[in-house]
Amino acid sequence: MDKARILIVEDDADNGRSLVDAIEDIGYASELTPTAQEGIAAFQARGADVVLADLVLPDRDGIAVLQAIRDRDAGRTPVILMTAYASVETSVRAMKEGAYDYLQKPLDIDELQTKLARALEAARLRRQVAELSQEIRGRWSAQSWVAESPAMREVVRQTLALAQTTATVLIRGDSGTGKELVARALHADGPRAAAPFVAVNCGAFTESLLESELFGHEKGAFTGAVARHAGAFERAHGGTLFLDEVGDAPPPVQVKLLRVLEDKEIVRVGGSQSFKVDVRLVSATNRDLAARVATGEFRQDLLYRLQVVGIALPPLRDRPEDIRPLAERFIAQAQADHGKRIREVEPAWYGRLLAYSWPGNIRELRNAVEAAVVTAPGDVLEAARLRLAGELAAPPPAAGDWRVPPGLTLEEIEKRVLEESLRQNNGNRSLTAEQLGLSRRTIQRKIQDYNLPF
Repeated sequence: MDKARILIVEDDADNGRSLVDAIEDIGYASELTPTAQEGIAAFQARGADVVLADLVLPDRDGIAVLQAIRDRDAGRTPVILMTAYASVETSVRAMKEGAYDYLQKPLDIDELQTKLARALEAARLRRQVAELSQEIRGRWSAQSWVAESPAMREVVRQTLALAQTTATVLIRGDSGTGKELVARALHADGPRAAAPFVAVNCGAFTESLLESELFGHEKGAFTGAVARHAGAFERAHGGTLFLDEVGDAPPPVQVKLLRVLEDKEIVRVGGSQSFKVDVRLVSATNRDLAARVATGEFRQDLLYRLQVVGIALPPLRDRPEDIRPLAERFIAQAQADHGKRIREVEPAWYGRLLAYSWPGNIRELRNAVEAAVVTAPGDVLEAARLRLAGELAAPPPAAGDWRVPPGLTLEEIEKRVLEESLRQNNGNRSLTAEQLGLSRRTIQRKIQDYNLPF
């Protein structure tokens, strides 16, 4: 295991040597530099686990060293300042600038070693938080979404922008469009990424259980409440609370939600004491909340507070450009999850996906692809074996069911078919090529040959 590395910035040679000896006595590695400029350069070149800097240096002060290191690594490396002129004003200034701690000269070696040990533990925890944040961002970031379609590119843009704020967001979209993924991205791409993300489905609980799940309860609050329970607002403190299907929340819960949004305080069920919570609230619904307001089923004032900003997710049928990339991602996931190997996918297999209306949206697509991979008898996904729930995906007409319009030549029929397919795919040549079983180059050539407006 590598030794912890302490960078010392100290212009007094005797003090510097004493520091090196004390640090190496407890098993840490050290590097001594006599000026602020050399200390900053050493940190940039080799890094450090903790920086120990004198406040008074010949070229710049220790605060400048602190600021340079903080700017370089976003404050992850603890900096301890040393001064022979300690005062309340000096200490306050150092801490305001982000110093981890400070030491007064002449140094007490025991105090030095104790504070270094604490700083190293803080550095370890900060690294863990940074690594966790990076892992969360990598998994849930909006930048990892499939977004070939203009509609989804706009959703990505909105999500990344809103992630940097604390605005309350209402996500609207049909079932299966990925509302929770948007909520997670709002969390993962923002400053709360390392804090808790808590999700509650408001339609999955009875009224009394939903109150307990959201706000918690005290011991003895009701039959079966044998201990205090921390609710979702408490568990999400400092992070994000996602309320899925918020339109299903019963009226009494709506009243309490409104109070929390206004006062930033909650009271546990069976309790009398309120306390502050710091939570970013994101909600989602597949219902028309305006219509529910009109019928008295949902509070208008709560809707205003939930919908400070809205994000609307398009159904999958309105983003055909994303179907094949999504399917390819789901094929890869299914192979990894089930130990299957798919060597080839028939073009017509993708064609059937593109022709289907996907009433269940992305969730239905993922399930259909996973089932196709798992049940494939070999290493090829065949169009004839693809099973789609609900309506079938535009099967080819049976013999005798289709009639050639009279008076049309084969060339005219080809032109009409190509033009209609391009129109259905909003001019997307790749999708049209998939559906018609042709290469993209052939589609481009025929568009030119027929002088089509695409």
